[in-house]
Amino acid sequence: MEHFVWMNLLLDFYGALLTPRQLLSCRLYYEENLSLGEIAAELNVTRQGVHDTVRRAQMQLELYESKLLLVARFLEQQQELKRLRALLESRRLDEMVPLLERLIL
Repeated sequence: MEHFVWMNLLLDFYGALLTPRQLLSCRLYYEENLSLGEIAAELNVTRQGVHDTVRRAQMQLELYESKLLLVARFLEQQQELKRLRALLESRRLDEMVPLLERLIL
């Protein structure tokens, strides 16, 4: 998965656990696609300060995911839902029940 997509997923799931400065810096960098220099000018800090903030936040987000695995489970569920849709379209109902049970639990 592309790094920016991955980081946006992590931000969606764990962004509220970051400091306000980390969250803002990451949102500007990953969602708004601003450069470190543009963010530094907007926040009135150095480019290096933005880089350090984004890097620390990235490490924190990855730590949360390594412990909680919420994004991994979400992506797994998305794949299972796609498979369920395909089973439904092909009317293979006998294969749908175990998949539905897994999704419900």
